[in-house]
Amino acid sequence: MGVLARNNVTVTGRSDGPVVMLAHGFGCDQNLWRLVTPRVAEHCRVVLFDYVGSGRSDPDAWSEKRYSTLDGYTEDVLEICRELDLRQVVFVGHSVSAMVGMLAVAREPERFAKLVLLTPSPRYIDEGEYRGGFTREDIEELLESLDSNYLGWSAQMAPVIMGNPDRPELGEELTDSFCRTDPEMAGVFARTTFLSDNREDLPRVNVPALVIESASDAIAPREVGAYVHERISGSRLVTLDTLGHCPQLSAPEQTAEAIISFATETS
Repeated sequence: MGVLARNNVTVTGRSDGPVVMLAHGFGCDQNLWRLVTPRVAEHCRVVLFDYVGSGRSDPDAWSEKRYSTLDGYTEDVLEICRELDLRQVVFVGHSVSAMVGMLAVAREPERFAKLVLLTPSPRYIDEGEYRGGFTREDIEELLESLDSNYLGWSAQMAPVIMGNPDRPELGEELTDSFCRTDPEMAGVFARTTFLSDNREDLPRVNVPALVIESASDAIAPREVGAYVHERISGSRLVTLDTLGHCPQLSAPEQTAEAIISFATETS
């Protein structure tokens, strides 16, 4: 199976606009961009995809060895870029995909023009003075719960991640997304995500970067957004007036406008 079919790649929008690549986070797929995509596509050429192991990607292409580190997800991104011969890409990475984007830019900088980090976290576990939002015991308990009862874990965690208790339909949508993911593949991706530490990669970003955070986010607290912003030279920080870890669902208009403004800005 070719790369484009393997990763369920779709391309939409203006052929003469800047290329914006939207990369989903753990437990999600490209469908979670659906409220943002039409607006961004008015100005940009939009590339969407599913990581292997997520959404409508080819499950036969998945291997625990490849996807037990962020390098496997980074290679997915780069193989899509090579197949489509993409250059000057504005990479928009949600959550863990923000770190994937950083790694992709470091490996093939000639393909990327800008980097948007949407609710990023380089390290979820508190360490010394660094506050990632979770203790190691929190993460170990989270992973054990996921392994023992993935569907139950999904129903419990999705509303916490979404963070909009007055809009339960958003948590339900994220629960459904989690539940569409194979539990074994999800378990590997969860470990890769929640045990990663990419703090040392932040100062290596050498393209214009925009950090987008929510006003309140249980997964990536404001301290994390400030940390990422401070350690990427020349980056900008935008705080959206919304709750939760998935502003592309809870505040799609604000999210789209932030992406469009940054992607279409000329120096």
